[in-house]
Amino acid sequence: MLTERVPRGAGAGPGFSAILPAPFGALGIVSSATAIAGIHFLPPGTAAQAPRDEVSASACDQLARYLRDPDWRFDLPLAPHGTAHQLRVWAEIRRIPRGELRRYGELAARIGSAARAVGQACGANPLPIVVPCHRVVSASGLGGFANARTGYLMDTKLWLLRHEGAWPR
Repeated sequence: MLTERVPRGAGAGPGFSAILPAPFGALGIVSSATAIAGIHFLPPGTAAQAPRDEVSASACDQLARYLRDPDWRFDLPLAPHGTAHQLRVWAEIRRIPRGELRRYGELAARIGSAARAVGQACGANPLPIVVPCHRVVSASGLGGFANARTGYLMDTKLWLLRHEGAWPR
C-alpha cells in the first residue's frame, strides 16, 4: 500500500508536525497522534516549527540527540507506508550498524532482489535517519540520496556518513 508523501526536498508547509533545524538544513516531521509517518530533508534556511503533538516532540528530541551523538538508538513509534518489497528493504537497512556501509547489490542479494529495485526503495524511504538509507552506497561511490545526485541532499548524505564515522573509507 502506497500513500502520498511530501517529497523530501519540498519546502516547509502546513503538513509538517514539526521542523527541526539540523547542521545540513532541517528535518520536517510528519506524524499522526500515534506514530511518525515521515521525516523529510529540507534545505538550509528552512525555519523551525515547534512540535504540534507529543509524538512529533519525541521525534524532535530523539533526532536532536542523534545529531549530537551518532550512537543514539531511536525508540519511536513508526508508521512507514510502502510496498511489501520496500518494507523488506527498509527492514534490512535498519540492520546496518552505525559506521558501516552496504552496497545496493549486497542488500539486493540478501533479500533476493535487484540492486536497482533496492535503490528505488531507498529513494522512497519515508523515515530517513531512523531507517538509515544514507548507509547504502553504490559499488562505485556514494550513489544517490533521496532521489538526488547533487545539491543539499547529497551534502546531507555526506554529513550523516561523516557524523557516523563511515566516510571517507
